[in-house]
Amino acid sequence: METNKKFRVESDLLGELQVPAEAYYGVQTQRALNNYHISRKKMSDYPDYVIAIAYVKLAAVQTNHQLGVINDEITAAISQACEEIIDGKMHDQFPVDMMQGGAGTSVNMNANEVIANRALEILGHQRGEYQYCYPNDHVNCGQSTNDVYPTTIRLTMIRMNKSLVEALTALITALRIKGEEFKDVIKMGRTQLQDAVPMTSGQEFNAYANNLAEEILNLDRNVKLLHEINMGGTAIGTGLNAEPGFPEICADRLAKLTGEPFVAASDLVEATPDTGAYVSYSGALKRLAIKLSKICNDLRLMASGPRCGLHEINLPAKAPGSSIMPGKVNPVIPEVTNQVCFKVIGNDTTVNFAAEAGQLQLNVMEPVITESIIESITWLRNAINTLTKECIEGITVNKEHCYEMVKNSIGIVTALNPYIGYKTCTKVAKEALETNRSVYDIVLEQKLMTKEELDQALNPKNMLVSHKTTK
Repeated sequence: METNKKFRVESDLLGELQVPAEAYYGVQTQRALNNYHISRKKMSDYPDYVIAIAYVKLAAVQTNHQLGVINDEITAAISQACEEIIDGKMHDQFPVDMMQGGAGTSVNMNANEVIANRALEILGHQRGEYQYCYPNDHVNCGQSTNDVYPTTIRLTMIRMNKSLVEALTALITALRIKGEEFKDVIKMGRTQLQDAVPMTSGQEFNAYANNLAEEILNLDRNVKLLHEINMGGTAIGTGLNAEPGFPEICADRLAKLTGEPFVAASDLVEATPDTGAYVSYSGALKRLAIKLSKICNDLRLMASGPRCGLHEINLPAKAPGSSIMPGKVNPVIPEVTNQVCFKVIGNDTTVNFAAEAGQLQLNVMEPVITESIIESITWLRNAINTLTKECIEGITVNKEHCYEMVKNSIGIVTALNPYIGYKTCTKVAKEALETNRSVYDIVLEQKLMTKEELDQALNPKNMLVSHKTTK
């Protein structure tokens, strides 16, 4: 190892390479920086990702210490370095591109080098003096990228899922508040974009809330699949170079450090190439995206107008809607949320292809799985927060307009089925449509019901819930 004012020289299998003198990362990270200019998204852009690998390395060194493989002094230095990263320090030292070849080796070595060099400082040595603490022999002891990387991915997703659920919970709360606010606003329900039967705007918004509440349960079900890890399997799951007992001890250590119920996989050879948990969790993100996009479609429809659309609700005005049409305001927040949902659905397709593409004892496509799922969580969380604050909380309803549409609707004839029968109701509906007259007037004119019976049957409030009818 040679140094000058700006660089130090490190070497690996491929030869020597200059590394910035002040960098905590080393030669293999520098090679990754030279090789990969793909997504332009760095590992350091996602703090949960950096923290997750520090937890994994901390659990590993504690395990090796317990098994008598690493001495007290080096264990203490590596542990301190890991804890500093967990506390938010040195994150700028994780600059590798999220998209890379090598099944995540560059990510693992980035962590190994940063932790080793910080440990060297703690031990009183210079960065790069690896004879005292080596990235591979000490920080990566008893490990391989093939167990470190998937374990890190899993912990990252678990951590990020918490913030997604938090955002989703806030959206659900905002929808329930609107449900209560609009509980007395009678409007026309629709199926196939045609008039159906009356309901309240409150019922509509509460239904959205309940629909999304199911997604919290679904995310929780699928995130549990991420708690099975393959640490100690090393290269292909046989455990070569790991001490006996490493998998169980390391899983227990990681569980205690993170508060998550990690367990060692029962078959490490099976677990090493398995990406089933990622497919399931990505599918849960896709399901949420599909539901969220549908709700945004509804909001845009209900807010259409203001003169020539449904105009049932008003979305907060957030930007002028046209460079040519004065006065136009577009539903930009639901629109951007729709587009985020499309991206999440596309990312899920990428995850599926990548999961299928693994061969034999390893899936080398895990970096694109990682990038896709992390992006999906990040974009969904941000979109949900934006939708909640910039749209849902500010929605108002046009109560009188909604009620007028109910009164003039042909769809309310459905409420007369129990009294005059489906066939007669069909005739009344057809006549009302053709003559532009009300259902009410036609029923009275044809003496199909008395005024009292009709008033009772067509009272919109009586059509909002099931009730006993008298023929």
